[in-house]
Amino acid sequence: MIAQHPFGGTGHFSSRALLGAAAFGQTTQDETDATLELALRYGVNHVDTAASYGESELRLGSWIRRHGKGFFLATKTGERTKAGARAELERSLERLGVDQVDLWQLHNLVDQTEWETALGPGGALEAAIQAREEGLVRFIGVTGHGLPVARQHLKALDRFAFDSVLAPYSYMLTRHPEYAADVQALRETCLARGVAMQTIKSIVRAPWDGRQQTRSTWYEPLEDQADIDLAVHWVLGHEDVFLNTIGDIHVLPRVLDAIDRFRNAPDEARLQALVERLEMRPLFA
Repeated sequence: MIAQHPFGGTGHFSSRALLGAAAFGQTTQDETDATLELALRYGVNHVDTAASYGESELRLGSWIRRHGKGFFLATKTGERTKAGARAELERSLERLGVDQVDLWQLHNLVDQTEWETALGPGGALEAAIQAREEGLVRFIGVTGHGLPVARQHLKALDRFAFDSVLAPYSYMLTRHPEYAADVQALRETCLARGVAMQTIKSIVRAPWDGRQQTRSTWYEPLEDQADIDLAVHWVLGHEDVFLNTIGDIHVLPRVLDAIDRFRNAPDEARLQALVERLEMRPLFA
């Protein structure tokens, strides 16, 4: 069974693997159900979706109506204003078929102008605080992509006591010295303040760069089980972080298997050899 760890200061013990429900953006209900059942058998107890993930909220909502919400449920809003975010939250609750979500996150909040809008007067953060006061959400988080994200999250944590952050994290990304320094500072801040740190993009091999896209992910993932093991085990070797799984239901079983078998972090020389052998390239530059 996949190990559990305190999810920041929320009081919830989440599985080290958080099921990334972006994988359900274009799946059938039968495919979604089968994937959820597999993840639950591995001990996953935390599911992360977003209003912008296609049909994902509807697919999860169907499951919840039939089986109950037996997991920590997180979703996200990409809206930046209070009114827009509130409307999107109400839509998410309806689609998910729940009266409350455990974690509501400001989605991909990196652009400085959007950041100021969302965290300023009349912004999405005000909607989140109000929703928490009304019992519609329990906790509030912030997510992001790209190289500036760790630095922006540090600024966000100084503006508001978010319960969680989410950022890309992999051996490949830590070869970028500025990002490595920023994400290390973010990890240290999260540990000191009891903030849960979620990570994404653990098994990126390279951007598609115009090549035929053979997976539903917006990057080319690692495919071989041994390669996935190395990348996943490197992330899990950092005990303070959670790993959000891949947004492709066909690769997902290999990721879950790797997480389930995690015992120790691999030597970084093996990761470097993997990078060189596959000519891996970073998703963000």
